[in-house]
Amino acid sequence: MRFSVLFFILPVLVVSCTRQKTAQVTREDLFSLDIGRMEDQIALYQLDGDRGIQGLDLFMRDGLFYISDGNGQKLVRYNSYGDLLFMIYNEETNPPPLTLRANIEDSSRVTRWAFPYPLNMPGRIVVDSRKHIYSEDRLPYERHSVDVESKALLDSVILHFDGDGRFIEYLGQEGIGGSPFPRITGLYTSIHDELAVVCRLPTGWNIYWFSPSGTLLYLVQLKNEMVPLPPDWPELIPSVDNIAAAPDSRKLYLKVDYYRYTFDESTSMHTGNEADSSRVWIMNVEDGAWLDTIEVPFYEYSYTENEKKNSVRMIYSLLGVAGNGRIFCLLPLEAGYSVLILGSDSGSEQRQGIIQVNSNELQFNAFSLSQEGILSALLADEWNVKVVWWRTDRMGSVEK
Repeated sequence: MRFSVLFFILPVLVVSCTRQKTAQVTREDLFSLDIGRMEDQIALYQLDGDRGIQGLDLFMRDGLFYISDGNGQKLVRYNSYGDLLFMIYNEETNPPPLTLRANIEDSSRVTRWAFPYPLNMPGRIVVDSRKHIYSEDRLPYERHSVDVESKALLDSVILHFDGDGRFIEYLGQEGIGGSPFPRITGLYTSIHDELAVVCRLPTGWNIYWFSPSGTLLYLVQLKNEMVPLPPDWPELIPSVDNIAAAPDSRKLYLKVDYYRYTFDESTSMHTGNEADSSRVWIMNVEDGAWLDTIEVPFYEYSYTENEKKNSVRMIYSLLGVAGNGRIFCLLPLEAGYSVLILGSDSGSEQRQGIIQVNSNELQFNAFSLSQEGILSALLADEWNVKVVWWRTDRMGSVEK
C-alpha cells in the first residue's frame, strides 16, 4: 500500500508546562566490556585510525542486550550479567572465537555459539518477540546507487536473522531482496512482529512497514512541504526532530520543532530565528491520517548574571515510544539527561526525571527504550563500554 501524507489540522492536545518536581531516576550498572577486537570486547575505536565510532547501537528486550558493533563488524547478545551468549561476525576481519562454538549443526545443543556472516558496517539493531534480529548494514561503496527522482543515496539493507543468529534474508525497499534503502534514521519492531524502517531523503521522509515474512505492507511518504503546522500559525518554520513507530500499534509519532523569525524593532530587519514550540503528531499508518497532536513543553531554567535574571528554554528530542502511547523525550544536561514522559491520551499526566551520566562517560552514548518503558544505554569512556539501565517504567507522575 503506497500513499503520500495529506496535511490537515487537528485540535491540539496541550500538556501542562507548570513547575514540577523532578525526580532522580536510580541507575543500575549491569556490566562493562573492554574496548578491542576479541569476541567479548567492543571495537569502539579503530586502532589503525581508519575511522571513528561507526554503527554502535544497543537494543534490550526481555532482559537480553543486543549490540551492533559497526567497527567490529559483528552482532552480539548478552544477558544482564554480562555473559556473551552468541555472536554473528565477519570472519575475515575478526579473530576466531575462543569461548564460543562456531560452525555448529542445527541439531547441536550448545549454550554459547557463533555464526559467520560477511557483515560490512552494521548499524541500528532491533529484535522482535520471536527474538529474530534485524540489523541495518551499509553496503560496500561499489554497490551504492542514487535515486534519480529524490537525489537520495541508496546504500543500506536490513539483514534478518533468526533467534539463534542464522541468516534468513535481507530486506530492501520493496521487501525481500529489494533495492537498497536511503539513509536509515530509525528501525522499529511493532505489533504482530512487524518491522518499520524510517529513512531520510533530501525531499522528506519515507517509512517502510513490513510484515514478519518481509512483505511490504505500507509505504508512508512524508514530503518536506507536508510536515504539519499548528493551527493558526502558518508562518512558523517546521523542523522534524525524529520519527518513531509505536511498539504495539500501526502508528507513527512525528516530533516537529517550530521556529519563528525575529526582527529588529527599529529597522524591521530579519535578525534570526527563535524556538516557538514543539509538538508530537500521531499518524495512523494504514491510511496516513493524523490522529492527534501533543504539545511538548520546553525544559526551562533561570540564572542570574551581572545581577540580571535570565531565563533559558531548551528543546527535548524524541527518543521513542513505549507501550500504550508513552512518549519518551531526552535532553542532555550537565549531570546527565532530563527524561520527559508524555501520555498520548487526553488528560494524561506527564513525568519528568534526571538520569545520571558522569562526565567521563560521554565519549559515546546509545540508548534503547523497551516496550515496557525501561531505558537502557551504552556509556563509553576511554577504557571500556558500560551497559546500564534506569527503571523509568517505575517513575511516578510528577507533582503539579
